[in-house]
Amino acid sequence: DINKAADGLNKKKDKILGAVPKANLEKATVAFDKMVADIGPLMEAIDIEQDAGAGSVQQRAALDKAYSLQDVVAKDLSCFEELMVDPGYKRIIPDEYKDLPRLSGRAEVKFQFKRPGAEPFNVDGVNYKNIDITMVLDGYNAPITAGNFLDLVNKGYYNNKKIDRSDGFVIQMGDNDPEGKVHGYIPDGQSEERKVPLEIAVKNDPELLYSSTTEDDMRGAAATVLPFQSTGALGMAREEFEADTASTQFFWFLFESDLTPAGKNMMDGRYACFGYTVEGADLLKAVREGDIVVSAKVTKGQLD
Repeated sequence: DINKAADGLNKKKDKILGAVPKANLEKATVAFDKMVADIGPLMEAIDIEQDAGAGSVQQRAALDKAYSLQDVVAKDLSCFEELMVDPGYKRIIPDEYKDLPRLSGRAEVKFQFKRPGAEPFNVDGVNYKNIDITMVLDGYNAPITAGNFLDLVNKGYYNNKKIDRSDGFVIQMGDNDPEGKVHGYIPDGQSEERKVPLEIAVKNDPELLYSSTTEDDMRGAAATVLPFQSTGALGMAREEFEADTASTQFFWFLFESDLTPAGKNMMDGRYACFGYTVEGADLLKAVREGDIVVSAKVTKGQLD
């Protein structure tokens, strides 16, 4: 598969770069060449893994290297694909939501977890003093949901907040006062929580679906652009029977192919997915209720 991908990229380079907006062409050419160059070491690692003895130390080392290099190439591809988007591209936002924070492109956020009492996180027998994860927010397909989250991170809202729920299905946090009446974010000078509408990007739809689930829109089986089909997918929590009630609480989806198969997990089209965990997703399974996010930082991207 890697050989076929490399061959296709080399043969169709001009055609692929021809689909890139002129304003991004120089950066895209550099990104494309890096992606092709990084495929070489990946192919070499796979060859070594296949030639090594089954179950040997050499095979394990080569396989670990191949997985690491696969992540490098996947990130190369993601960077290149983003450069294929017109710099001026923006989703149409209904007038009633234009005062809410908005992210038009992508942004990157890093979270660090610690456990009270300095107890380590145990992941498959390995202890970690803290857990670091990196998330990419997708403002192309969830501009309001991602914008609201990015704004809260910028304001330091999630710093030093506890995990409210960890049940093997999701990890959820963001409740401002679990025992009180105000659970979301109240902007300065206002008396009510800022709430964001349910926002779903449905495949092949020209614009986003707002304030309605796909099921309520009579399209319950419709595929979404951002599906809940990987560990660490980011979802915005809301009241079960009220679409536009999200404020600050969000969750990491813990994907299990047997329990929550792609397209049949009862989440797609019902909750807004606004990004993915791209580093450290495999560590999330160690996070439990009461753990603390000691740091939440925006490392790339900004609001409109």
